[in-house]
Amino acid sequence: MTATDATRTAGRDPRLQADSATDATTATDAAATDATATATDATATTAGPRADALLAVMTLDEKVAQLVGYWLDQNGVVAPMQGEMAAVQQGSTLADITRDGIGQFTRVYGTRPVEPDERAAWLWAEQRRLQRETRLGIPALVHEECLTGLAAWKAATFPTPLAWGASFDPELVEQVGAAIGASMRQLGVHQGLAPVLDVIRDPRWGRVDECIAEDPYLVGTVGTAYVRGLQSAGVDATLKHFLGYSASQAGRNHAPVHAGAREVADVYLPPFEMALRDGGARSVMNSYAEIDGVPVAANGELLTDLLRDRLGFDGTVVADYFSVAFLEVMHGIAADRGEAAALALEAGIDVELPTGDAYLAPLVERVRSGQVDEALVDRAVLRVLRQKERLGLLEPDAFAEDAPTGIDLDTPLHQALARQLAAKSLVLLSNDSGSASVDSADGTVDSTTPVLPLAPGASVAVIGPNADRAEALQGCYSFANHVLASHPDLPLGFAIPTVREAVVRALGPAAVRFAAGCAVTGDDRAGFADAVAVASASDVAVVVVGDQAGLFGRGTVGEGNDTESLDLPGVQRELVEAVVATGTPTVMVLLTGRPYAIGWALDGDQPRPAAVVQAFFPGEGGGLAIADLLTGAASPSGRLPLSLPRSAGAQPFTYLHPRLGGPSDVTAADSTPVRPFGFGLGYTDFAHDELVVDPDVRSDGVFTASVTVRNTGSRDGEDVVQLYGHDVHGSVTRPEVQLLGYARVALAAGESARVRFRVPVQRFAFTDRRMRKVVEPGDVQVWVASHAAASRPGGPVAAGGIVASGDGPVRHPVPGTATERATVAVTGAVHEVTPDDPRLVEWSLV
Repeated sequence: MTATDATRTAGRDPRLQADSATDATTATDAAATDATATATDATATTAGPRADALLAVMTLDEKVAQLVGYWLDQNGVVAPMQGEMAAVQQGSTLADITRDGIGQFTRVYGTRPVEPDERAAWLWAEQRRLQRETRLGIPALVHEECLTGLAAWKAATFPTPLAWGASFDPELVEQVGAAIGASMRQLGVHQGLAPVLDVIRDPRWGRVDECIAEDPYLVGTVGTAYVRGLQSAGVDATLKHFLGYSASQAGRNHAPVHAGAREVADVYLPPFEMALRDGGARSVMNSYAEIDGVPVAANGELLTDLLRDRLGFDGTVVADYFSVAFLEVMHGIAADRGEAAALALEAGIDVELPTGDAYLAPLVERVRSGQVDEALVDRAVLRVLRQKERLGLLEPDAFAEDAPTGIDLDTPLHQALARQLAAKSLVLLSNDSGSASVDSADGTVDSTTPVLPLAPGASVAVIGPNADRAEALQGCYSFANHVLASHPDLPLGFAIPTVREAVVRALGPAAVRFAAGCAVTGDDRAGFADAVAVASASDVAVVVVGDQAGLFGRGTVGEGNDTESLDLPGVQRELVEAVVATGTPTVMVLLTGRPYAIGWALDGDQPRPAAVVQAFFPGEGGGLAIADLLTGAASPSGRLPLSLPRSAGAQPFTYLHPRLGGPSDVTAADSTPVRPFGFGLGYTDFAHDELVVDPDVRSDGVFTASVTVRNTGSRDGEDVVQLYGHDVHGSVTRPEVQLLGYARVALAAGESARVRFRVPVQRFAFTDRRMRKVVEPGDVQVWVASHAAASRPGGPVAAGGIVASGDGPVRHPVPGTATERATVAVTGAVHEVTPDDPRLVEWSLV
């Protein structure tokens, strides 16, 4: 696929340029081209000859050594039950431990702070030792976390994946992936443990910030773009967590999953299929969860029958950390480590990570006693060796060159891309009139103008627990929050301006006052008085609240930080309300890893913030991007990648619900979200009209839908054109609304463009009663809308572009426009979907 084809398929207008990073974008394209050429050279050889020859001469001990990782630095807690589960491998020295070789080195750069140059020199020397001193001379594959950038000291931190989804910009995510991959490849890292393709179902789950969206197609297109970017640099991407992990009961980490086979096939599987078939992903990681009582780590129907036989995957499956041993100690389906190894190996897990807890002595004992067929070991070893051969690790001159020096993991290119992606991901949820617009000519106040963007001359109080903390801008899998929290005396090692610092940079120190007000957690209100004072003395208050990402109780969101409540943590809501009560127009900025129930800040007649901005952990460029949005240097264009919840009690919820999955007359409960999937405001307005759709299409065909998009406002801006659909009648219940495709289009004030989508009918495919993926003949409806709730059966858009937010008792208006629904007749017989059928919606400007 050419770059242009990928851009148009993914959903981004090729005319778009980075406001502050145009040169950086050009540089990224050039770097990605060079990296792609390098990666192609490294992976073009059909893996096999060396791998097959090695397997033929390996002892059993040498074989199992290739199936495990070794974790050199295990201080700190960066994995579940790490203290209890970390194995003590035999041997007092690394040379003794690896005497039979080793499959992988676990997080050489990412477990503790290490100087990149020094660690690279050590790694090159260690790889040469493995070549020189082990009988077979096989180097180790090195893996690292890379979800928000390479998780290493002094490395750039990009927005969290939930922000990728909010950007609706796969092309930009691909560029970010290429930049991350280039850093990793320079350091001698071969595999990245990303992206996360879990489809969000419950925002109470702590790992929501690692996910992309609640819509499988958005997850698939954005996640596939990241895969392409990372692998263009010669680093293998690892899709996780296969499969259904995000459906855990009540949003609790590792909890059982109660999902039917149809839901698994139609909701949780598609992103993985897209990343494998369209992105060529080369590794997969299992889910910790069990589905209907069977842990995925021991489920051959998923890891072999589905993943390999049906989807055609031929790469390596790596265990999520300790998940093989968890078959014994957590799930209780194995009597000991040996049985756990046997179950996982037979199911299809090739490599045990992070260490050889089960795949070394316990597995060897089972093989030698005849309880495990050595052919299963050979199958996994051959996959590992072929991966190493493809990556160039079996070449005689591997690591012959000197280790890199002068390593810079946060170059101007990284910084520019991080800021650009952060800017695209910011979602403006409300922007009402306020008194912060000061007429610079005579100093009078215009009370009819929206509070944002701030006019020149406005003094600003920057308030809140997340206003002046760099950690608040970063996700759970950033090095700062994942590892450096255990090393509080060390600096972050790269520039990451806080919101306060960025606003001061934009407006000047004389225009900005600051008060923290409170902490993210706890009930200390002692700082409220200072917050009220600085707000009262300013023209506008910007209150920055939200989360602190962390692991296993060290934070409010992140792995192991699930929640029973979707209220803002601590007394942060009280702080916002205290500032609002001063009468100073207030902007609430949310720096979070999940959406919170903030209806109180958006709807109703009570005093509330004049504007609300949602930022999902926007990374090192996030503070600058937020300041750009506040001052009008940039226009907001992000869209919600998941519904904004009404309450914790309304969860789990998805906009992809059938008729009885939403509010109705048969229940008094209302699950209608406060703001729907796809929602987001800007500093200009867009209209969609003149929708023309093919009247009919065969069940195995492609139809076109064209719409005119107009910038009806007075500012330039970018619109995310969202194409929705509804299968009117199916043999199983179908969603009332589903995203078919999307396009990010830049339009100058007053400009219009004609956008044409080419939609494979497979976008309406589902698993039928015989568990076949099919497209059924019949009528489908298609329309363009500004969000998922902007058109509903029997609920046309009201005058003034306002639609009701739900059919239940809640009647707060939600801004939104939509075209009329067009009907397409799907003709022919029932079509059973094949791997060769097109999956992606392409678009163009006509």
